[in-house]
Amino acid sequence: MTPGWTEDRVGALKKLWLEGQSASQIAKALGGGVTRNAVIGKVHRLGLSGRAAPSQPARATFRPSRPRPTPQPTQAPSAPRRIEAAQPRPAAPVVPAPMPDLPGTATVMTLGAHMCKWPIGDPSSTEFSFCGRRASEGVYCVEHARVAYQPQVRKGGKDGAAELARSLRRYI
Repeated sequence: MTPGWTEDRVGALKKLWLEGQSASQIAKALGGGVTRNAVIGKVHRLGLSGRAAPSQPARATFRPSRPRPTPQPTQAPSAPRRIEAAQPRPAAPVVPAPMPDLPGTATVMTLGAHMCKWPIGDPSSTEFSFCGRRASEGVYCVEHARVAYQPQVRKGGKDGAAELARSLRRYI
């Protein structure tokens, strides 16, 4: 257990703080297991907010930059060349991942960005998979999107015009 804040330690803390020492420097000077956070807490409890001078680092460690190799010219500079219109480089053919034809053939590891993520089976079983067919808009294929996104059914059987008239009467 570290010794508490004695009057000598508090006096030294106040003196070092008003000299502009940082909390880390004060903790190192006080020693005896006093941490930077303990110093900050004590300064706060004592209400020592102002400083005589801003905190200065204990020592500056400047590292010289690495020498950069200077490029050696291999030949004498030539006259400026005309820049021809850049010809587009043929792009490497993108090979799409094989899309499964049958639903339920995609696993978590083979599931791609544009594949249907409709879960098939029990997630706790080893046969669990995802649909895996091409996703139309969103995360599901056309078939599963029809199941997932169904139009809202109005309750009460009121027609639209009567409902509109009723709601407008509130504002008249």
